[in-house]
Amino acid sequence: MRHIARTLIVVSSAASALLAGLWATLALWYRLPLFDPGKLFICVAYAALCLACLTITLRRRSYVAALVLAVAIASVVVWWSTLAPPATADWSPDVARQVTGRIDGDRLTLDGVRDFEWRSNTDFTEGWKTREYDLGQLASVDLFMSYWSGPYIAHMILSFGFKDGQYLAWSVEVRRRRGGAFSPIADLFKSNPLVIIAAEERDVIGVRSNIRGEDVQLFRTNLPPPVGRDLLLAYVQDANELAAAPRWYNSITTNCTTAVVSMMRALGDVIPFDWRLYVNGYVPNYVYARGVLDTGLPMSRLREAAHIDARAGEFGLAEGFSDAIRVGVPSQSNR
Repeated sequence: MRHIARTLIVVSSAASALLAGLWATLALWYRLPLFDPGKLFICVAYAALCLACLTITLRRRSYVAALVLAVAIASVVVWWSTLAPPATADWSPDVARQVTGRIDGDRLTLDGVRDFEWRSNTDFTEGWKTREYDLGQLASVDLFMSYWSGPYIAHMILSFGFKDGQYLAWSVEVRRRRGGAFSPIADLFKSNPLVIIAAEERDVIGVRSNIRGEDVQLFRTNLPPPVGRDLLLAYVQDANELAAAPRWYNSITTNCTTAVVSMMRALGDVIPFDWRLYVNGYVPNYVYARGVLDTGLPMSRLREAAHIDARAGEFGLAEGFSDAIRVGVPSQSNR
């Protein structure tokens, strides 16, 4: 038993050291401020050093080699901890501004609500507006899922509807630099900051359904207005904090889904770990199981009715877009 236990300790320690060395090598590759040839040389040399130290440690039980390996990994960790997200840069126009909000009783005023007119991914008219909303008129919370890479991964957007016909959509995104592209791997390694976008639906939903050709699905939640209000104010608070102190985007730990989960937990909701929050294409199934969607219909029926692309494409990105895409989408209030 002692031999088995010792073997397990050695194997687990070696695997941990190997993974740590791999992470450190990738961190150097993605974040060193050098051209690719220089980064490649340093990363290859660093990886070779880690592998050599690990091999010598295992074969010869060399404490010196183990110490060198520990120092090499710790050095990258210390350097990594000093990397701070930039507050200013040449941002891509669609993420150039971080929305901020002010609350006065039931009146919510937002500065920097996005209202772009999209003709293509590269042809658009910028629009950033100041909008006012009456929180006492909040009537609904809807969930949009935009599938851009098969059924497993999607971009999640929450939209708040008001009795006066206004809709306000919130999207947690990567703050890319001009000409930059989204990379799930690179964004595990402090490549881009986080940005919270508040926008008109015909902008942030329409660009996905009508311009990018993504499979956008709409689910009407049954969250009561008081819960919707708390969630909306949590978005505003998080946006204000982000404007004051930028944070890194992370494809796993800080993204469009996990950010909303964190807000819900901050509101006192108990949200246990669930794999569907990370393979987030299944978020609708998760919220259905929690009773947030209309459970009077089977999930297959809600999913079938959720696709809005045809209606969005037929109607176009014009005023009335929000009403048009909701035609035929079931909710407890319209069944």
